[in-house]
Amino acid sequence: MVCPLHGAGTDPTRLVGRTLRRVVASWHVSEGERSEAPLDVWLIDSLGDSTRITTGSDRCLIVESAAPHGPCDMGEWGRVEVGEDLGDHPFLRHLGQRVASVAEVAAPRTGRTHLEIAFADGDRVRADCWEGDLRLTR
Repeated sequence: MVCPLHGAGTDPTRLVGRTLRRVVASWHVSEGERSEAPLDVWLIDSLGDSTRITTGSDRCLIVESAAPHGPCDMGEWGRVEVGEDLGDHPFLRHLGQRVASVAEVAAPRTGRTHLEIAFADGDRVRADCWEGDLRLTR
């Protein structure tokens, strides 16, 4: 699944068989209001590998091997907060669970558009780019 602008990234199927140990997310905060959805999500697995899921400027879904970054002050445009307990999203329900399967969907011009991660309990989390924002749904 190759994005013309961001490349192929990391093969997310490497998560299969691994246990989700930590989830870190970043959120945009402006005038005291936090964004509805996270900007980035990092899935840290039982081998200590970190998989970052985010969106690209061309509305692709980026999946890459990357450690969480720190918070960022953007002056008048707000700040980016990063942490494990900053907000609710579907991956948090799966801490301690094994990844059973991963499926991807791609479009020829933009690369990866959707990623679906299924867990051992049968529940699934879908990540996609919705109007430029990362959207996580069950």
